[in-house]
Amino acid sequence: MYSIRGSVLRAGCLTKSPFRIVICLAISLLLASCAGSNATYSGSVYTVKRGDTLYRISRLTGTSVKDLASMNGISPPYTIEVGQRLKVNGASKTASSSTKSGTKTAKVVPSSQVPLSSWPPVGQRCWRWPTTGKVIMTYSTSDGGNKGIDIAGTRGQPVYASGAGKVVYVGNQLRGYGNLIMIKHSEEYITAYAHNDTLLVNNGQSVKAGQKIATMGSSDADSVRLHFQLRYKATAIDPLRYLPPQGSPPKC
Repeated sequence: MYSIRGSVLRAGCLTKSPFRIVICLAISLLLASCAGSNATYSGSVYTVKRGDTLYRISRLTGTSVKDLASMNGISPPYTIEVGQRLKVNGASKTASSSTKSGTKTAKVVPSSQVPLSSWPPVGQRCWRWPTTGKVIMTYSTSDGGNKGIDIAGTRGQPVYASGAGKVVYVGNQLRGYGNLIMIKHSEEYITAYAHNDTLLVNNGQSVKAGQKIATMGSSDADSVRLHFQLRYKATAIDPLRYLPPQGSPPKC
């Protein structure tokens, strides 16, 4: 699905130019949404599996939630049923990576295979909540699981930088993430903020911890939310393990 050398996604890519960082993290985010998943679809039809939502199917197939709803006549609250066949964009695809003769595919180790012992210790860095609200999707190590947390809120609600750093991506080219911002905090850490409404920062801009960088929205999502990822050496780790209790300042 992605023909690119596996070494591109190694942690070392974070030390390269901003352009290389964007390429590395963009591919990593795209693969994270389907890495380890055995879900497949043929041609332009996807069969709903147990646990699927339009939001998840959007990430697996590269079809926006808005297009999925429109193409299949689905209205809010976007209820779907197991076995239901949905029209999607694109040709025959497989959500899991495959290797063709003479082609090297990007190799990414799913977070479920990275032992907790290799994660950074809690308190090594101070992280702030990027927004306030109920966590409606938690981090998961299961196949095709959520590699961040989703926080519900209201349209226009402020989204803040979880830490000081430099903006390395602002855009909506990654299908399934809507209006997305990525911030590099060091040679090892990057945070990602997806589904925003308004983007308030630019590529290359330095930001402070707690600085307002966007407003919450529902771009490429089936409800207003913020999808937040914390990545350590390009590996998605559980943000709830490192964030303080909501409403509390960082303890480090």
